[in-house]
Amino acid sequence: MRALTELYQIDGRPMPVPDADPDLSFTDLDASDSGRDESGVMHRIVVREKVGSWGFVYSSLTDEEYAYLTGLLAGKATFAFTHPRPGSSAETQVSTCYCSSYSIAWHNARRGLWRNLKFNIIQC
Repeated sequence: MRALTELYQIDGRPMPVPDADPDLSFTDLDASDSGRDESGVMHRIVVREKVGSWGFVYSSLTDEEYAYLTGLLAGKATFAFTHPRPGSSAETQVSTCYCSSYSIAWHNARRGLWRNLKFNIIQC
């Protein structure tokens, strides 16, 4: 089984260490009234700023690792996601998040190996 990390947790349960550091991005959310007017001028009504998104990649997982990781996400519309505080490598914070989608390839049924699990965790 892969090592677990306390830096990333779902509902207080540690996640397996990913292959590389997760990709972190921030996005502003605009209201549905945002857009261009008849003269082409853009009008933005920002509802929320800097909504976080973390992209995780696991190149190879055993049946056991795959079941553990997907079990952390199963049946939850939202969950408490522990992650490093942006700008600090020593502190963590907890955000309410959801998993947008995930994809995986079945690599070897005889050996119980899975490849290329990718998913995003997005702040609510």
